[in-house]
Amino acid sequence: MTAAEPAAPGAAPLTAGVFHELLDELRSLEDRLRLPDVPLDAASVLEGYQWIFTILGVALDVNVWADRDRPRFVDIVGPYRKWGGDNADAFYRFAPIDPSRTYRVTGRRGDAAYLSLTVYGGPDDGRYSERIVGTVNDRALEIAPDGAFTLVLSPEPHDGPWLRLEPDAVCAITRDYLADPEGGRRAEWRIEAVDPPATRRETDADLARRFRAALTWVRDQARIVPLPLGVPNTVDEPYPVPSQTFGWAAGDAAYAMGSYELAEDEALVMEGTSPPCAFWNVCLWNPFLHTYDYAYERVTLNGAQAVPEPDGSWRLVVARRDPGHANWISTAGHERGRIWFRWFLPDRTPDRPSARVVRLGTPDAAAAGLS
Repeated sequence: MTAAEPAAPGAAPLTAGVFHELLDELRSLEDRLRLPDVPLDAASVLEGYQWIFTILGVALDVNVWADRDRPRFVDIVGPYRKWGGDNADAFYRFAPIDPSRTYRVTGRRGDAAYLSLTVYGGPDDGRYSERIVGTVNDRALEIAPDGAFTLVLSPEPHDGPWLRLEPDAVCAITRDYLADPEGGRRAEWRIEAVDPPATRRETDADLARRFRAALTWVRDQARIVPLPLGVPNTVDEPYPVPSQTFGWAAGDAAYAMGSYELAEDEALVMEGTSPPCAFWNVCLWNPFLHTYDYAYERVTLNGAQAVPEPDGSWRLVVARRDPGHANWISTAGHERGRIWFRWFLPDRTPDRPSARVVRLGTPDAAAAGLS
């Protein structure tokens, strides 16, 4: 067979089999756009089709293309990769980990208000991680005046910033949050294995295993969504920084979830305070846990962007049209959706924000500073 000739149909039977399973799974995901117990508005249905290919792209990056011997950090969230609770202020990168190896991570802080690297442990077959092995954030790193830093990941102790790799370590995920994600400089992250093998040859069995992991990851993501609305126009009690977590949640953040369901002439007014913290923001999600299009409208707001009240508290306004308030967060044409707050490295668990619906053009709206 010459280089120009295609492989024989039976040359990769294991990979071919799981490849067709993956195609069948993608076809079946369309059914999740019309579940009777989670009605979707027209905008969310369109975003659901995009979500299908987003989770496929991430599945391939973190399972099929991932190389634990010579890893690279790859972006897994961004303007065109919305899934799993993204937001406009954050950049996330993923690298696979072999717990028996030693890795050197280097980087530069840029303009990040908060950054961290978290190693997750658990199964290595495409299922979500079961626990956090360890986390290092910018408060623990030795950051030079030019923003440079180094971190070692290994099973054995090392001098300087170091994170122990326990036997179930499977991946490292970086986070950097910018108060000005459009104009600010992203953090730089690089990873290299110490003494990697000189070469690798692809085998049918190993590629089939990695495609199987991608299939498992897609199935697990599909089970999570679409998320029901919950009690509309409320914000739940914030829950504290966790000691344990599931999936790829951060280990040094507090969170609160809410929801909205608004008519064209209504606004949801949320009021509260944030404890001293490295960074906080709020964002709106569709039922597939991704933000609306923030290239055109402000659908997320962070602590540096929010205009505070004279006493330091904040008033945030969710509405389908501009209510004339500095802290308006647009629903981007969605009749209903989820609200998500996050606070990184808070001094304490935040108090529960209040939430109430007002009708625009009424005295209640005027009292809240809305037109």
